[in-house]
Amino acid sequence: MVRSAFGIKNRVFSMHRGDIQPAEAFERLKANPQAVLVDVRTAPEWAYVGVPAVERLLRLSWQVYPSMQTNLDFAKEIERAGLTKDTELLFICRSGARSGQAAAALTGIGYTNCWNVAQGFEGDRDADGHRGTIGGWKACGLPWVQS
Repeated sequence: MVRSAFGIKNRVFSMHRGDIQPAEAFERLKANPQAVLVDVRTAPEWAYVGVPAVERLLRLSWQVYPSMQTNLDFAKEIERAGLTKDTELLFICRSGARSGQAAAALTGIGYTNCWNVAQGFEGDRDADGHRGTIGGWKACGLPWVQS
């Protein structure tokens, strides 16, 4: 038997509302005062790579560092943060993969307005194998901070 991130046997994650580019995510955050950007990366990524500098940012890891197992409390933590099932949730990770999984998983349990930020925070690798220069939140010139 397969268990999903939320302990449901044989569950197939639903498709989230869609993929949006980082600039569109930023515009949605400006236009909708209830929208929330959920950064699903790990604490080391937030500390060493940086985070989007937006007012409504929730840092909530989809995978637990260092084991990188799915965070089984993810949905509970979304609820604890006061985010309702119709809140516009914009999920971001390094490149768009983990955030897509998180958006799909929450859609599968009834959240109706989940979007994946394609390209993520760092975007694709450049010719030298480095991220942060092609696509993604940082390369688009959107606000971010690093600790």
